[in-house]
Amino acid sequence: MTEKRLIKRREFLRLSSATVVAGLTGRLSGKPWTDMEVTVEEAARKVGRLARRKLGYSGREVSILIGAGDLAEAPTEAGILCGMNYWHKTNRWMGSGAPDSILKNREAHYCQVTVDRVGGNHRTGYIDEEEHFAYVKEALKRTGLGYFDDMQLHYGYHNTDEVKKERGFIRAFERLKKEGLVKHLCLSQHGYAGDSRVPGGQSAAEVLTAVVEDGLYEHAQFMYSYGADPEMDRFIEFARKKGFGTIAMKTARGIGRMKEDKAFMDKLPAEISPYNALVRWLTTSTRIDAAVIRVKSIDEFVETYSGAGKDLRARDAQAIAMMTAQADRTACRLCTECQSHCPQQVPIAEILRFERYAMDDHDWNKARKLYAKLSRKADVCANCGTCVPYCPQGLRIPDKLAEAHALLS
Repeated sequence: MTEKRLIKRREFLRLSSATVVAGLTGRLSGKPWTDMEVTVEEAARKVGRLARRKLGYSGREVSILIGAGDLAEAPTEAGILCGMNYWHKTNRWMGSGAPDSILKNREAHYCQVTVDRVGGNHRTGYIDEEEHFAYVKEALKRTGLGYFDDMQLHYGYHNTDEVKKERGFIRAFERLKKEGLVKHLCLSQHGYAGDSRVPGGQSAAEVLTAVVEDGLYEHAQFMYSYGADPEMDRFIEFARKKGFGTIAMKTARGIGRMKEDKAFMDKLPAEISPYNALVRWLTTSTRIDAAVIRVKSIDEFVETYSGAGKDLRARDAQAIAMMTAQADRTACRLCTECQSHCPQQVPIAEILRFERYAMDDHDWNKARKLYAKLSRKADVCANCGTCVPYCPQGLRIPDKLAEAHALLS
């Protein structure tokens, strides 16, 4: 977290209006931005007001694109001006306090705290009522938010049995709710099917279905992007019928590397940006309620968010088809279908998720740190190919693992 978080909103806007944002080389409508001066206010005008949809049983109306505590300062301020009103990972503001522009209008924003397992990572750690209770209280103290609208079980449950029997997180939530410190219960859900470190692990869709049937959680975040994902599509339809809220995450599958592939970009229809097409598709052609999409700068904010709620045109649909084909050849969609078939118990999906952080988000530091923590790395792969027939994309997984190891080691 940088010191810019401490800049008052008025001063932040004054400074941003007086300064040209450097390096604006992104594509919007197929044109370079070399002759444009983009400020926070101008970016907000280009994007416009974000539409809102009801999220979950409470019927709260949230912006169709949500923000996050690790979003850069300028996109955060521009998002607020566009009506962005739901914030994921606001515990990331513990180091510097929440932005003044949110604190001054606290009731207009829904702020979520993400709570991790303790005693290990999301695979090896455990749920602990007292630890979770104490963490949320500390997060409130350090962010200055006063209360959290949503308390999220980060990474979710390992299997449906844990959903039914492990109530420690829910008990911590109920105690905090009685004190007026939290209001709603939600989770982000990863898939654990076939994971050697998670006995009895199941897919995200299986776990989420059990969560909806349990009736205690209001909404969930999960990995969702273009390309065939029939299991998750069925869950989304089920969630909609039950009034359960859905937020897509990890949506930009392979786009980072696509944008650096000149041959691919040259083949896209004229005046099309991959991120813009992605957002049009997510917000108008799927059944999800909202999406969280990471952007790192004002130019990416405009390029990406200006597609929100806009109709998917024929050329956008053509681009999505091309992007799907390209991603299916290059970027794992993290479904975990292959995982249980690896005789060496390599955490395939985990490794290829880290590869996406590096190749698509260009966050090499994060990717390498996470990879270094793995007890079994990609070089354990015996190149037997047992996993390959189970990949819905037909990826040559051993080759992908070898490439990832070379990148991340």
